[in-house]
Amino acid sequence: MNSKTPFVFIIDFTMQSPLAYSLDELKDQGFLFDIKGKTNFSLKKTITSNIQLKITPVAKDIYYKAFKNVMANINQGNSFLLNLTFPSQIETSASLEEIFYSSKAAYKLYRKNKFVLYSPECFIKIKDGYIYSYPMKGTIDANIPNAEEKLINNEKEKREHNTIVDLIRNDLSIISSEVTVMKFRYVEKIKSHQSEILQTSSEIRGKLHKDWEKDFCSILFKLLPAGSISGAPKQKTLEVIKDVEIESRGYYTGVFGLYDGENIDSGVSIRFINKKNEKLWYHSGGGITALSKAEEEYQELINKIYVPTI
Repeated sequence: MNSKTPFVFIIDFTMQSPLAYSLDELKDQGFLFDIKGKTNFSLKKTITSNIQLKITPVAKDIYYKAFKNVMANINQGNSFLLNLTFPSQIETSASLEEIFYSSKAAYKLYRKNKFVLYSPECFIKIKDGYIYSYPMKGTIDANIPNAEEKLINNEKEKREHNTIVDLIRNDLSIISSEVTVMKFRYVEKIKSHQSEILQTSSEIRGKLHKDWEKDFCSILFKLLPAGSISGAPKQKTLEVIKDVEIESRGYYTGVFGLYDGENIDSGVSIRFINKKNEKLWYHSGGGITALSKAEEEYQELINKIYVPTI
C-alpha cells in the first residue's frame, strides 16, 4: 500500500497480533466496519430494534477476589487507577452480524463468527496535523434522580477522570507538542433498549510534526494500550491486570481505526461480544481507585452489558 492508500488497522490489547488491511482486503478477511458512517459495505441487513440479552455475570467470588487483589496493589502504591474487566456469558437470539448492523455506536467492528463490538469511545483522531483524544471515565444510570449532578459531584468518579486526563495528556506529550485540554469532563448520554447511561469525557489535543504519516506506526504504539482501559501508572498497572484477570483480553480493549488517505479516526474496542466454543461472552469492567467499593464496581460491570439499538 502506498502512503495515501486507505486502510484499517486492528490492534489487540497486548499488541501481539496487530492487523492492517486495505478496504478490499478487509472484507475478504471477514471484517465489516463502520466508523461514523464510513464503511466497507453498501447494503445494510435487517435492523432489529429490540435485541434482548440473557446475562450470566462473572461469579461474584471471582470478581471480589480480583477486586481485593487490585485494592491491595493500590494500597501498596503499585497503581492508583486500574481498569478491571471480566467476560460474562450471554445468550441472545440475534447473530453477531445482526448485532453489528443493529447497534448504534460511533465505532463498530465485526469479524465473521468471531466477535462484534460497538464502541462509543474514540481512541485518537488525527486531522489537519493535530491529534485528538477523548478519554471516557465515569458512568451513572441516567434514570437515577439528579443523575448528572451526582455524576459530576461524585468524588471517586472525579478523581478517576482526572487521573485519565493526566495520563492521556502525558501520553500525547510524548508524540506531539502544544498539548491542551480543549474540553474537560463533559456529559454524554448513551441509550439502549433497557436504559440510559450518562458518561463523562474530555477532549485533549496535541500538534504533530509535519510528516507524521511516515511515523504513524511509531506514534500509535507509543500511545498503546489506551490509558482509559488500562490505568496509571501504566506499566505497573498492566502487570497487575495480567495477574488478576482470568484470561487474556485479546482484541477487547485494543483499538481499531481508519486512515482515509489524509486523516485518522479510531476507537477503543469496548462493548465487545466474543464467540468462543459456540458460546457468547460479553466483556466489560470499570476503573478501580482507592475509593471504589466492590459491590458498586461489580454492578457497573453488569450495567455495561447492553446493545444500544435506539
